[in-house]
Amino acid sequence: MSSMKTQLASSSQIDYSQIEIVDVHAHVHTGDRKTQAQDRNEDAKRLFGTPKEAPKEISDVYKDLNGIAVIFDVDAETTTGLKISNDEVAILANQSQGRLIGFGSVDPRKGDAALTEIERCKSLGMTGMKFQPITQRFSPGKKRYYPLWELCESLGLIVIFHTGITAIGNGSPGGRGLQLKYGRPFPAMDDIAAEFRDLTIIAAHPGWPWHEELVAVARHKGNVYIDLSGWSPKYFPETTIRYMNSVIPEKFLFGSDFPLFPPRRWLDEFGQLNLKDEVRSKVLRDNALRILGLAK
Repeated sequence: MSSMKTQLASSSQIDYSQIEIVDVHAHVHTGDRKTQAQDRNEDAKRLFGTPKEAPKEISDVYKDLNGIAVIFDVDAETTTGLKISNDEVAILANQSQGRLIGFGSVDPRKGDAALTEIERCKSLGMTGMKFQPITQRFSPGKKRYYPLWELCESLGLIVIFHTGITAIGNGSPGGRGLQLKYGRPFPAMDDIAAEFRDLTIIAAHPGWPWHEELVAVARHKGNVYIDLSGWSPKYFPETTIRYMNSVIPEKFLFGSDFPLFPPRRWLDEFGQLNLKDEVRSKVLRDNALRILGLAK
């Protein structure tokens, strides 16, 4: 534990007012899950048509982009048997000179152990928690999981929920056994947001094919945001673009899905969209800096 504290103590801050982008959705593989990376990348290549980002340190990827990123792994041990390490995520974040922001992850099906780990993630300096209902095979809106959201709310932790389809299992026989029903954002996101009003919720990905339901929840609930990760901007649904460019521009966030979707490719395609300049700034950095508590 003493070495862990030493590693965490090595962090220093950058000037966030000078950064150009905030990627709120970047994956790292820790613990046993490092062995899963190849299968996941092959699935992603079938969906996105591109290989993963050229090998380099993740902090260097965002330094080159003059940006910062939220990083996390996903704990689905009860369904996969693989352990992750929130400690490894914390070390990466705290040794990045402020370039990386760590979010923890717990397997909701672990019950009290999940609650204990959420508290430990907070003590490690995590800013939020990541959940992937499809791979974790759970329905976030069920009351049995409400203690998780209550604890995150009380600790001031942001929660990210995967919504919509997933690249994981794409094109594989039976989709590797994964069920897309767990990625439907409504009514779960709406119910959780209504019940836990001080809980900041980021719905990851545009939520296709339920994107209009997700936009409706984000418009109605002040504590719900949408990150645009895992999706080629040139294929964004028309409804998503229209509401981003007019009605609720403060509710959308840049996310890439690194390394499954290279951030530079996402940014290049986003630059081709017909958006207002002030909307671009909000999506690429301003909204996320505000939500993460980094805006001055």
